This record gives sequence, structure tokens and C-alpha cells, in this order.
Amino acid sequence: MKTFFHQIFDYNYFSNKQLITACSALEEVPARSGKLFNHILNAHHIWNARILERASEFGVWQNHEMDAWEEIHYDNQRNSFEIISNTELWERRIKYEDSEGSHFSSSLQDILFHIINHSTHHRGQILTDFRAQGIDPPIQDYIYYKR
Repeated sequence: MKTFFHQIFDYNYFSNKQLITACSALEEVPARSGKLFNHILNAHHIWNARILERASEFGVWQNHEMDAWEEIHYDNQRNSFEIISNTELWERRIKYEDSEGSHFSSSLQDILFHIINHSTHHRGQILTDFRAQGIDPPIQDYIYYKR
């Protein structure tokens, strides 16, 4: 399980890094794309904080300047790798409160997979937004990454 999660979090890191690079090359990042990418970073941070039983530093839709994206992204990755590397109980239940104040409990493996799936979903929306704005998006396919 560790190998699987290390691989998909590597892919997630690579894909987000590509988007940071692509956005950095633009004169102006489309507003919707910037909002969605900030959300990807924030949600990843929030889930890591829940797992590590720490207070989150960010709100779900908090905006960050683009020059902070890389550091936030790196911290997210480092924390996720720490979680994965130090885990033996993948079914361990994580109790948390969502952004609306409801209480839940989910397995660690489900949360980790959710982080990846959530990021992939919103990256797809960003790529669609890029195309609608006439911007060629970076290739984000997992198989492309694995080549």
C-alpha cells in the first residue's frame, strides 16, 4: 500500500508542479483556474492537518499569491509522504469536522485516495478552463507521467 500511495502522490506532485509552471508562464492566470488551484492546495493541506491532528492554516477557498503556490505544494507533499511513510494501519479511522461543521470518520486510505481524486478532478476543470481561454494546457495523463 505504501508503494501505491507514494507513486500516486508523486504523480500528483508532478501534475501540480506542471500547472504551477504553466501558470507562471502566463501574463495572467484565468480567475477560475487560480481559484481552483488554490482550492486544490488548501484541501490537500486541510486533509493532511486532519490526519496529523493539527489545526489547518488555510480555509477551503482561501486565495494565495501565485508565488506562494510552490511552497504550499511542497509542504503538502512532504506532509503526505510523512503520513504514508509512517503508516501501517491503513484502515485507521480519522475523525474530522468538515467545512460546514458536520462530524465524520473515514479510513486513512480513503482520505489519501480522496486527496488524489479531488486534485485530479479540479486539475481537469483547470485544463478545460485553459482551453476555453485559448491556452494550451500541459499533459496531465498518468500514463504520460509514467513513460
